Amino acid sequence: MRKIWGWIQAGYLRLIEPIIEWFVRSRVSPNAITTMGTGFACLAAVIFASGHISTAGWTLGLTAFFDVVDGIVARRTGRSSVFGAFYDSTLDRVSDGFLFGGLTFFYASANPHHSMTMVTIAMTGLIATFLTSYTRARAEALGVDMKGIGMLERPERITLLAAPQAFFGLALNGLVLRAVVTLLAVAAVVTFVQRMRHVARATVTARVTA
Repeated sequence: MRKIWGWIQAGYLRLIEPIIEWFVRSRVSPNAITTMGTGFACLAAVIFASGHISTAGWTLGLTAFFDVVDGIVARRTGRSSVFGAFYDSTLDRVSDGFLFGGLTFFYASANPHHSMTMVTIAMTGLIATFLTSYTRARAEALGVDMKGIGMLERPERITLLAAPQAFFGLALNGLVLRAVVTLLAVAAVVTFVQRMRHVARATVTARVTA
């Protein structure tokens, strides 16, 4: 799965290279790019909440672009910073909160796709996604390496939430969207459990070694 994702990323980077070069030449601030990406994610969340699922998917697709570009521009222009990394990570949490909040609102609204089961699943995804981010940040602050621990990282989550919805919308009576939201929620819960176990093993090993 990660190998396939690597191929997709490499192809995507080749495709957007001219745009990246334009940002670099224009000395566009990496933090401004991050902010724009968050703005599109929040806009997509509002569109999800309104029930225009396909439009939301296409709008969210722009977020993936900004997520990739901000770090590359920062490195190529020598403007990488501790605050920039903090700012990017913080706004990622804002985007995640808005997106799952928008989906929760959509399923809670009085529409043909109203479902308290999906409200529960979306809320679970929201909480678990925040927990996966918190566990990684807290573990790394304690010196525990968390690279590669977990089912889905944020780029994969955004892609899954954007691409299928952009092309299928509410096709099959909303089955595609329900499947994606459920997958994201389950993956977030599994990732949280995996990270908890990893930190437990790492800290026990460190204590025994000491």
